[in-house]
Amino acid sequence: MSDAPDSLIPYDEIVQEALRAVVGRVLGQVESSGGTLPGAHHFYITFKTGAPGVAIPPRLKERFPDEMTIVLQNKFWDLKVTPEGFSVGLSFNQIPSTLVIPFSAITAFVDPAVDFGLQFQTAGDIEEDEAPHDAENDSPGGDEPTGSDDGSNVVTVDFGRKK
Repeated sequence: MSDAPDSLIPYDEIVQEALRAVVGRVLGQVESSGGTLPGAHHFYITFKTGAPGVAIPPRLKERFPDEMTIVLQNKFWDLKVTPEGFSVGLSFNQIPSTLVIPFSAITAFVDPAVDFGLQFQTAGDIEEDEAPHDAENDSPGGDEPTGSDDGSNVVTVDFGRKK
C-alpha cells in the first residue's frame, strides 16, 4: 500500500469552508423568514466556546469551557446572520442571553426533523472523541442529534490531518 502524496492544495479547508456556507445559507433563510423555522425543522448547533470571535455570557463559558450545543427551535430571537457567523438570543434557565458564534467555531450542525447533519473540524481540534456538552437552553422537545452510525445523512469530512 502506497502513501498518497501531500497535497499542495488545501482541499480539506476548502471543503470545510463550503460546508459551513451551507449552515450560513440555512440560517440566513430562517432570518429572512422573520426567524420562523419551516415545518418541524429545528437545529442543534455545536461550537467551540473558546474559539476566536465567540461571545457568550461568562456563566455559560464557565459551565461549558470547551464546547456546547444550542438548540434553535421554538424559543430564540434576534437571529442575525453575517458572512462570518451569526448571533442569536436564547434563554438558559430562564435568563435571556445573546450568543455570537462565528461559522469557523461550529463543529456540528444537525436538523433532526429531516435526519440531516454536518460535522466539522476546527483549527483547535485536539481531542475529537470527546462528546460535546449539551447547553440545555430552554427549548421543548426531546430529539437528540443523530450520528452517522444509524444511516442518517451526516457528512463528515476528514482528510487525515497530520498531528
